[in-house]
Amino acid sequence: MSLESLELQTGDAPVASVVVLHGLGADGNDFVPIAQELDLSSVGPVRFVFPHAPVRPVTVNGGYRMRAWYDILTPDLVRREDEAGLRASLGEVQALLDREAARGIAPERTVLMGFSQGCAMTLLAGVRAPQRLAGLAGLSGYLPLATHTAAERSAANRDVPIFLAHGTLDPVVTFDRGTATRDALSALGYPVEWHEYVMQHSVCAQEIADLNRWLLTVLAPA
Repeated sequence: MSLESLELQTGDAPVASVVVLHGLGADGNDFVPIAQELDLSSVGPVRFVFPHAPVRPVTVNGGYRMRAWYDILTPDLVRREDEAGLRASLGEVQALLDREAARGIAPERTVLMGFSQGCAMTLLAGVRAPQRLAGLAGLSGYLPLATHTAAERSAANRDVPIFLAHGTLDPVVTFDRGTATRDALSALGYPVEWHEYVMQHSVCAQEIADLNRWLLTVLAPA
């Protein structure tokens, strides 16, 4: 596995994992404070994994090099997608999930989560993962390569629980991209829990509380 990552454990011998994918231009440190606000004590010890995306030129930012899971070719986000970059990072994210399994956390005890570009990667990789995951949490993002989803999704994750949250005032990934993602995944039969908040491209306290409750549900001990 080539991705460097940070880790946070809430105790020894974790029984569940949450892999968190950051947004464009950020890195794995970005969501550490939010993870520290979550209370998953009823689940047991949890390992949070915060990988750093590769550094690459980003076309819409004038070719400036930054951490990005894939290139953004136009502000439209959908009309021209960096399919090669998306699929390369898909392999890297799957390697992270495989590593958690190799370390003793069953895939069905692992949540994949992301913000913005990290949300896009969460949805791309999560529905294609060959082993059943506990759930997917997508914040302020969208479904990439949407026309390929039905054909490429895995049988194991055909009905994986999905938490989606979006700001109604988001100027970066517009609200209609969030609702289109919700509708597309719902139409394919995924149980989507949808939340919207009066905010821009960010995370709010109510969202963290809603996410905390959802995580306790999907990671509840059998």
